[in-house]
Amino acid sequence: MQRIASWPAFYMRLGLKALVRPRVAVDLLRLVWSFRARDWYRRPPFLPLPPRDYMQWRMFTAYGDEQAIPSVDDVVNFARWRRETMGL
Repeated sequence: MQRIASWPAFYMRLGLKALVRPRVAVDLLRLVWSFRARDWYRRPPFLPLPPRDYMQWRMFTAYGDEQAIPSVDDVVNFARWRRETMGL
């Protein structure tokens, strides 16, 4: 498992994986939509992004570090697991 040094690099690699595998793209889009902040359309930058404190909590509970950046494979596997197990 290769660690990624920055969030932009993480998003780039995740996007490339989604381009190559359309099923992964669908799973990731559903995952991102489920993590969005409530009323995201009322606050700049008007993007459906998750709240920072929520993401820090998720990283802490998963990796023991609020500043952790997950591996691309971890996120893809979680998105697939979510679809297969929860039917989402």
